[in-house]
Amino acid sequence: MSRIIMENSVNQEYLLDVLQRLLEIPSPSGMTDDIVRCVCNELDALEVPYELTRRGAIRATLKGVNHKPRRAVVTHLDTLGGMVKSLKRNGRLSLVPIGTWSSRFAEGARVRIHSDGNKTTTGTILPLKASGHTYNEEVDSQPVGWENLEVRLDEPGSSIDGLWEKGIRVGDYISFYPQVELCKSGYVNSRFLDDKAGVATILAAVHAMKYNNVKPSLNSSLLFTISEEIGVGASHVLRGNVAEMVSVDNGTIAPGQNTSEFGVTVAMMDSSGPYDIHLTRHLIDICMQEGIEFSRDVFLHYRSDAAAALEAGNDIRTALICFGLDASHGYERTHIVSLASVANLVVEYLKSPPLFEDDMNVIGLEKKYPRIKTSSELKPV
Repeated sequence: MSRIIMENSVNQEYLLDVLQRLLEIPSPSGMTDDIVRCVCNELDALEVPYELTRRGAIRATLKGVNHKPRRAVVTHLDTLGGMVKSLKRNGRLSLVPIGTWSSRFAEGARVRIHSDGNKTTTGTILPLKASGHTYNEEVDSQPVGWENLEVRLDEPGSSIDGLWEKGIRVGDYISFYPQVELCKSGYVNSRFLDDKAGVATILAAVHAMKYNNVKPSLNSSLLFTISEEIGVGASHVLRGNVAEMVSVDNGTIAPGQNTSEFGVTVAMMDSSGPYDIHLTRHLIDICMQEGIEFSRDVFLHYRSDAAAALEAGNDIRTALICFGLDASHGYERTHIVSLASVANLVVEYLKSPPLFEDDMNVIGLEKKYPRIKTSSELKPV
């Protein structure tokens, strides 16, 4: 029953269409202008006002029934990628990663090298010993590491001079083909679902609210950051009038994890520490009231936009909701039902009252806010 409710409230065709368009746009951290333009165009179509920060992050606004306190929903547009480390004498390129990910997922990938003047050159990532007919078992025994990879360009030439003449330079960005595949079973396979799937769920939530004439209970910011994969996240896009913020990102499907493959996962804690207990329970209550399938999980090797926001000194409540994702930072897979579940929860969260609606302050009235007793108030045992 919960899945029927969920599917009727969010247009899955729209969600998948937006997601596929986002996935086809290269956007490694530091090279996000094109995807920012794409999301801005989508916000224009949804008639959602927005502004850009100096660095190019998006701060959109949904007008609510009440103006204060404000809340925010955040996700990130940037992805993993690579950069040219050096031009090699054999006419190939050495590379370093952008973001944190294993080189084993780069081997064999098709890539674009983005050079000055908007010139792009295609190529393939290969291990240094790539030919079994030449290296025999050494192909299998060479270590996994970025220093053991190189880029073979789809251009003639085998020298540094040839690379230079083609306009290839140290510091050129390398973007990886996403290899998007939408399966009839509802699975979506692609690189960089982290976090373009999160972006698509937020846009699908706004789309559902617009076409069902649903207004948020509070003025709400939709934040799209551009450097989460390198740790900056939402540290630079918030304003001081936001009281609570929900981050939308991936939840890892793996042994030892409790992430839901077909629903929402509410993160209780990640590597940066616990999420706000009140906001987290508020989201869980919404799932239970609205029949949204959900689970709770703890992530030990993970952080989101919310962590960067708190580290930057923002005094806000934060929570993290996730779509289920297999093989994160690799060849990723999610399911449309999980994405629709997250979008549906975003709608219900934006409709819900603030945590402490009796007061404009983040904390709320003393009688409602859990307070630790002072030593003078404690009775001796």
